[in-house]
Amino acid sequence: MYATERQDRISTAIARIGRVSVMELSHEFGVASETIRRDLDLLEEQGRLRRVHGGAVSAQSTTIAETSLAARSDQAREQKIAIARAAVRLVPDTFRGSLLIDAGSTTAQFAELLAARQPAAPDARIDVSTNSLAIAATLNASAHLALRILGGTVRGITGAAVGPSTIAQLTDLRPDIAFIGANGVSDGFGLSTPDEAEAAVKAAMVHAARRVVVLADSSKLEVETLVRFARLDEVDTLITDAPPPALLASALAAHGVEVVLA
Repeated sequence: MYATERQDRISTAIARIGRVSVMELSHEFGVASETIRRDLDLLEEQGRLRRVHGGAVSAQSTTIAETSLAARSDQAREQKIAIARAAVRLVPDTFRGSLLIDAGSTTAQFAELLAARQPAAPDARIDVSTNSLAIAATLNASAHLALRILGGTVRGITGAAVGPSTIAQLTDLRPDIAFIGANGVSDGFGLSTPDEAEAAVKAAMVHAARRVVVLADSSKLEVETLVRFARLDEVDTLITDAPPPALLASALAAHGVEVVLA
């Protein structure tokens, strides 16, 4: 195979799955790791990818890249709906207790299903807290949910309340289950998000809850964004749509994190 053909196939793989590793590419093409590294260096010079430890990611992928909630809602939509369905199964219709729902596009899908569901008994009310304006509007339409909105400074790009007042409110809560979104889940860095203010709120949610459930589609796996808000050993369950890569799968198992495939 010519080098240019190999490099085109690497670019195609990046566009399709978002990340490649030197080890996997070396095995796939039957060439030395040094050859693959030279390919990646050249492709980075051409602006077709960005080098990271052990491989490469999309050129558009950076630790501070962040898209609006509306834009993210259309990305991996079917996967997010499947993840939301799996998450709702963790809250049976006999559940009586308290939930905490983080801002995000996947958690918003979960909130829609939760609001539409009918409880097993008329008095089976659930106390739900959220820092998301969009999620609060969805939940407010449900008669069997007692809604608490966490106040703070609202970030326009995500519609999430953040800041010291939001964190202060979370320190006074002890919800049974927190459903948390993440921009990145990796074996080495843990759970991360691009914005420091949102990371602080997510960290407070993780520390507040009795059980932490992370909702993240497979494009977030083995991704590291700028600010870590939790270690893997602080998570109880990860719901995603595809098996995690080997290194992440091993790390999750080592920390006792249950992986649910939607």
